[in-house]
Amino acid sequence: MKKSVRLIARLDIKGPNLIKGVHLEGLRVMGDPQDYARRYYEQGADELLYVDVVASLYGRSKLTEIVRRAAHDVFVPMTVAGGIRTVEDVTDLLRAGADKVAINTAAVHRPELISEIARRFGAQCMVLSIEAKRRPDGRWEAYTDCGREMSGLDAVEWARRGVALGAGEVLVTSIDREGTRKGYDVELTREISDAVNVPVIASGGYGQMEHLLDVVERGQADAVALADALHYKRTTLDQVRAEAMSRGVVMRNV
Repeated sequence: MKKSVRLIARLDIKGPNLIKGVHLEGLRVMGDPQDYARRYYEQGADELLYVDVVASLYGRSKLTEIVRRAAHDVFVPMTVAGGIRTVEDVTDLLRAGADKVAINTAAVHRPELISEIARRFGAQCMVLSIEAKRRPDGRWEAYTDCGREMSGLDAVEWARRGVALGAGEVLVTSIDREGTRKGYDVELTREISDAVNVPVIASGGYGQMEHLLDVVERGQADAVALADALHYKRTTLDQVRAEAMSRGVVMRNV
């Protein structure tokens, strides 16, 4: 039986604003994230993913209030990433209305945080976020601080280790593909999917339906995140879902 694929709307946040860039850089202000969250919920998003793109640099997250506002209008799971360093940070976000947290920088610096969150809230709440860039040798390196700093970790090995520590899901963002509309990094997604026994979310690069089909079929992604194509209204989530289903993809029911 084929697995059902989730459609996730990704919202990158800087301060109070929804922003969008390319390769996680060159950020352009798009507007009020609440308006976009409501729109994507109405279009049938399976989940929303909020990423505070500067929180790890300044040691704080501005997402608690944004999530609290969204929880009044949006009734699908919300995952929050950026600047989460402690179990207490997770508690605050869950109380505000988040369902899951995605950890990157803090997990690289202190891997035991993964286990602490999984033990306290359950593995399903702990998403390992990996921002990866291809190295000259063809492998991928995991980056921290929203794609700004090299970690020295092989992305695939780090995914395997993170799941062993308790992560219940892996969010894979290709820095090389993010915002380019050239398709997901299918090879990276497949290697991580083969390395772990938990769901893998592919993020970075959606431009057309063939990109989704490729990362689901060859990359074995369990979910796909879209941002650029939605923000600039080049497509809608209900259009993506309908076309994917017409092409034989089993989609999560909404």
